[in-house]
Amino acid sequence: MRPLLSIVLLLVLISLGSAPAAETQPPADKVGMMTRAFVTTGPYDWRGDANHALATVIWYPAGPGAREQRQSFGPPGRPLLDGGFVATGAALAPAPARFPLIVLSHGTGGAGIALAWLGTALAADGYIVAAVNHPGNNAIDGYTVQGFTLWWLRARDLSAVIDGMLADPTFGPRIDRNRIGAAGHSLGGYTVIAIAGGISSIAQLRDFCAAHPADPMCAPPPEFRDLVTRAGALTKSDPAYRAATSEGGRSYRDPRVRAVFAMAPALGPAFLPGSLPHVDIPVAIVTGAADEIVPVQSGAQLLAAAIPHAELTILPGSAGHYVFTDECTETGRATYPAICIDAPGVDRAAIHRRTARLAETFFDRSLR
Repeated sequence: MRPLLSIVLLLVLISLGSAPAAETQPPADKVGMMTRAFVTTGPYDWRGDANHALATVIWYPAGPGAREQRQSFGPPGRPLLDGGFVATGAALAPAPARFPLIVLSHGTGGAGIALAWLGTALAADGYIVAAVNHPGNNAIDGYTVQGFTLWWLRARDLSAVIDGMLADPTFGPRIDRNRIGAAGHSLGGYTVIAIAGGISSIAQLRDFCAAHPADPMCAPPPEFRDLVTRAGALTKSDPAYRAATSEGGRSYRDPRVRAVFAMAPALGPAFLPGSLPHVDIPVAIVTGAADEIVPVQSGAQLLAAAIPHAELTILPGSAGHYVFTDECTETGRATYPAICIDAPGVDRAAIHRRTARLAETFFDRSLR
């Protein structure tokens, strides 16, 4: 549950440039990219975020005439992450008439673009993919106490993005409403379990941490070393926040979501044990055996054991938590080695390919 990518603070711009002359594009199936800022109707808990809109990156199958360029993230002239090839603003592929939709949820402190590797892979496989920035918990717009502590509201963000995508004049008419799934990493993995029907509470996590204080999931995030103190102060001073903290024990199940794919899911111990056996849609979980942020035992294995028929894949060797984020450029690796450089013998690109294949096979089978 620790921050997914502190470096995303610098990812203010998406840089799209032509690939170097010696580089060959891999456009067997072309991928387009657009962005949206979905504004909800009616009351919405924005968790202290001033934008009051759900910034969303969308990858999708593009028409054959699309011209792809390299997608990289970071300051101008100094990209940090490599997101592969996309055609910005390209038209949707003319066929089939309807595409399945996958909504993506990033980890704590990250951003939707950190899952570009999965979004583009699924889009190349025939999916429309929408990755949201969660309010108060994304590094582009900043952090808030509410964004870091009201984790269950992230499931509501995914539901709101589904609403926005279905109402969108470009994408809505081309989405198969009976084939909607969700995928996420870290706290995003928690989020997709929540939208599948898992119910969590602060009290449940507090009890776990009292019994297991050394579990990494119980440590305060680096961005909020004083999070507990600030949350306590906000509880005393803000009735709306105090009321919001009591809503964690309710269901945020969205019946439109028919399958979920969770990577290194966090906050497994926060789920009420009685809720997980009632998750009745297909669930696939993948994690690295050497995850240093979300231990396998209290994360993926706990959830897989409690959710009926959940599929669990543990990547062997030294695969860690951040292996499920975009590949870094040389600049990114030099600047943020702890996040960008994997343990010896770990090939992040190969793990991305394997995980993308797992996700594609799982959704192809589950969203028929």
